[in-house]
This record gives sequence, structure tokens and C-alpha cells, in this order.
Amino acid sequence: MVFRFLSKRGAMPDTISGDGINLRNPVMEDFAQWCQLRKESAGFLVPLEPQWPQDDLSAAGFRRRMKRIRRERDQGSGYTYFLFDPKENTLLGGLSVFNIRFGASQSATLGYWMGECHAGKGHMTRAVAAIIPLLFGQLGLKRLEAACLADNARSIRLLKRNGFRHEGTVRSYLEINGVRQDHELFALLAEDFELNKDQNPA
Repeated sequence: MVFRFLSKRGAMPDTISGDGINLRNPVMEDFAQWCQLRKESAGFLVPLEPQWPQDDLSAAGFRRRMKRIRRERDQGSGYTYFLFDPKENTLLGGLSVFNIRFGASQSATLGYWMGECHAGKGHMTRAVAAIIPLLFGQLGLKRLEAACLADNARSIRLLKRNGFRHEGTVRSYLEINGVRQDHELFALLAEDFELNKDQNPA
């Protein structure tokens, strides 16, 4: 695993590379690839995500998204990465760590999305595995949460493969595609990660 270009704006690197994946900060030059992948994957993603803004796939909408991502990074409240295939530099999806809370909480929420044509191939499982050590090590978090719909079997498998434990059903957790829906809550603790690492050394 290689961590590159430690950001001057925050505590996370701009680029994380390893195990056949590249994670890096999104930039405006990614718009064309991002727009095409999101457009092609709309039928796959819309049922799993909050309702898209009307201009979400426009350059103006993407520019607004980039401003929010930079602001969150500057404040240390969130980090967003795009996931690429290092061989072809093809955009595969995205990963975000948000709701970062320090103090007594020392926790954050993990979210991710994949283009439909790239889903189910293990790319995001490896991306999540790549970022976890930094979240617990460099950021010093103690708890990482993720939630998904009960019928999202791929997401549940991904989380379990990365050591997340199911903690229960959260009622009316998020508005997905315009409707409040229950979610299954998973969490990974720093102590669990360290224990798993000791039991399964690389």
C-alpha cells in the first residue's frame, strides 16, 4: 500500500494506492468521466441514494460538488475520493468519509458508490480496506459506521469482509430516492481492526 502527497489542507493523503486500486481527490477535470459513469449507472444508483439534484449531472452541479468537497476537506469534517483502475485510469466509483467527529466521539461515517458496470468485482472492498488504516491511524478515529438498505446484499458483503459488525436496524434513517427508509447499521471499532490485523497478518 502506498500513501502519496499528504494534503496540506488536512490530515489525509490526496492519493492512496494499492492492491489494484487508486483513490485520489476529485478535480474538475474528472467531470466528463464522472458524468458519463453516473448517467450510465442511473438506474442502478438512484434506488440506493438520496434524491439527485435536478442539475446534478451538469458542469455547474459538479463544480458545486467540488466546492463542498474542498470545504469539508479544509475543515477536516469529511474526505471524498474517486476510485480509479490504475492501469487504464478508468473511474470506477467514489468513496467518502463524512460526519467526522473528534473529542469524545472520535467517529465517522463511511459512504461509497460504484458504477454499475464495475460493481461486484471487489474494487470497493479493496478501496475500503485501503482507507481504514488511515482513518484509525492517521486520523485517530475509534469508530467507523456505515449503513445500507436491508436488500443491498453487495454492500453488506463488502462491510463484513472488512470486519464491520451488524449493530441493528435504524428506523427511518435516511431519505433514499425521496422516501425515508430503514437502514442496517454496521460499525468497525479501532480495537476490532487491530485484533483482526494481528490475527490475519499480511
